[in-house]
Amino acid sequence: MLVMLPASAQKLIAEKTVVDVGKTGFQQPITAVFEFRNKNAKRLRIEAVNPDCNCTVVEYPKDVIGTGESFQIKMTYDAKRLGHFDYQAAVVSNATKAPIYIRMKGIVLADYQDYSGDYPIEMGNMRIDKNELEFDDINKGEQPIEQIHVYNNGTSLMHPNLMHLPSWLSATTAPEEIRPGRTATITVTLNSQQVSDYGLTQSSIYLAANPGDKATQENLIGVSAVLLPAFQKMTEQQKQYAPKLYLSKEQVNIVFDGKSKKKDEIQLSNIGHTTLTISSLQMFTAGLKIALGKSTLRPGESTKLKITAERDELKKVRTKPRILMITNDPDKSKVIITINSK
Repeated sequence: MLVMLPASAQKLIAEKTVVDVGKTGFQQPITAVFEFRNKNAKRLRIEAVNPDCNCTVVEYPKDVIGTGESFQIKMTYDAKRLGHFDYQAAVVSNATKAPIYIRMKGIVLADYQDYSGDYPIEMGNMRIDKNELEFDDINKGEQPIEQIHVYNNGTSLMHPNLMHLPSWLSATTAPEEIRPGRTATITVTLNSQQVSDYGLTQSSIYLAANPGDKATQENLIGVSAVLLPAFQKMTEQQKQYAPKLYLSKEQVNIVFDGKSKKKDEIQLSNIGHTTLTISSLQMFTAGLKIALGKSTLRPGESTKLKITAERDELKKVRTKPRILMITNDPDKSKVIITINSK
């Protein structure tokens, strides 16, 4: 959420003027990034950024910044002293009479270990290894599991738990509490008997550091499950006379070339001996629109799947855009069409 700077600086908008960079190790430099936007009617020039300590180095745009344009100022601390730090810098520009002050703070630890590689996703004082759970190729009666590994990056005890679980999911945490600098594993189990429809089922759950935490977009974890129809009992002879799906391609490459929308299509044909039924056609993400000519194809018949990709919506998605198709072809009961866009 953007916040206004003081009245003297209202021609500049900043996301934050104070950035807590958290922990770092001794002599392991750490950088705070400050996001700004020029709200001045004139072009902006940053004349100087003056830190209050020679232990920090700043980076800022040297070129002029147009009206409405966004830019970054970076402030890096050399971390050559142990303990808490709190430094500021004065931003001097032609947009304001008085300087704007930015601050970075954090703590330097002697025995700090960087877990950002193993736990790349930050949720407040938690770091986790994944924020998407995908249960693929599930058959009725199965109870597959997925795990989320949690690291306590804060300074107080945590009791992590998952909130808003649908009826087809259950979760356990071990250990139930995490001391600072320690980890826990959350095991999520899917009960396939509780999933009602074949194809894709999706839900959102939320990871709380402690009981009573609120569910927000920042601690959302996406869940998807693909339940397949059962063909295990079919004989080889029955499979010979089953429908057979042919697709002209299973990967779509979209190049927008400055356009907001692009279209493509895939040809589907039934090259089998009995009627092909496409019982489910779903998308894993937003940003796509699809239209199928026919969902039932007699032997020898064909149809087209038309795909419209929307550039701005695809930029927002967290997972790879895909289309899921469920059919009664025993060899292609699940088809995933991947969408690559740029």
